[in-house]
Amino acid sequence: MASRLTLLFPIFAILGSLIAFFYPTELSTLKPLIIPLLALVMFTMGLTLTLNDFKAATKQPQLIGLALLIQFFFMPLFAWIIAASLSLPTELFIGLILVGSSAGGTASNVICFLAKGNVALSILMTLSSTLCATALMPVLTYLYLDQSIPVPISAMIQSIIQMVFLPVLAGTLVNTWLATYLHPVQNLLPIISSLAIITIIAIIVALNHDNLLMISIPLIIAVMLHNILGLTIGYQIPKLLHYDQRTCRTLAIEVGMQNSGLSVALAIKYFSITAALPGALFSIWHNISGSILASFWQGRHPESPPNE
Repeated sequence: MASRLTLLFPIFAILGSLIAFFYPTELSTLKPLIIPLLALVMFTMGLTLTLNDFKAATKQPQLIGLALLIQFFFMPLFAWIIAASLSLPTELFIGLILVGSSAGGTASNVICFLAKGNVALSILMTLSSTLCATALMPVLTYLYLDQSIPVPISAMIQSIIQMVFLPVLAGTLVNTWLATYLHPVQNLLPIISSLAIITIIAIIVALNHDNLLMISIPLIIAVMLHNILGLTIGYQIPKLLHYDQRTCRTLAIEVGMQNSGLSVALAIKYFSITAALPGALFSIWHNISGSILASFWQGRHPESPPNE
């Protein structure tokens, strides 16, 4: 029953988005729930992990390095190529570059969980890319936009700690100490996460209602293509390097799902509302594409690593 419901996750995510688009006023009032809901999702993810999972993930620094290399090399490059190929207006061009230069988003951890990826590794990758973004985003924006954008390092780290690290750690400790008592509810955790994420997506759509009315077909194509290329390259490179299926899924999701909220904030602060449109659209689309991918992978158990 639980697996069937999570397989329908993308359908519910799209339906929730449509409802939010047509009834934005009601759902936009739920904005204060975004952080608590995200914390709830992270806590439920932690309930599926143990401290040994994180110990194992820290023993794979080469994977974290590979994810960072793919993310910060290919994603801004793809953004530049797509924006140039579609002849996007200057402000939209800027916005797409900002999305491509961002770190991995916290939503990637949730989608990784639903897709049966390596959640502990995904969380460490997100934290690492967030730290690297504080140095790389100014360099990348200077390289592609001829303007260096300062990144709010303390605010980013604080939000990662509050919304990701602490809830996941709490759930992990509970599972480590009380695993026997959690077995009856383990199957319900993906459902809880799915419902929370669907609600978050709907709220984000409602909050971006006015922005969505300004979005053009070329921008929609650009954002979708950028995300799909990120998911594809993130999967194919580790596959070519003979990593196992679970690792390939993890890197694909981590690379393809950007911290679009950061790109929106920076676009508004240093450029314009129009420059924030790619990030606003990306924040909606990557959750939908990620949920579709997670649903596809949900029914396909990842194979064991070749060396096991």
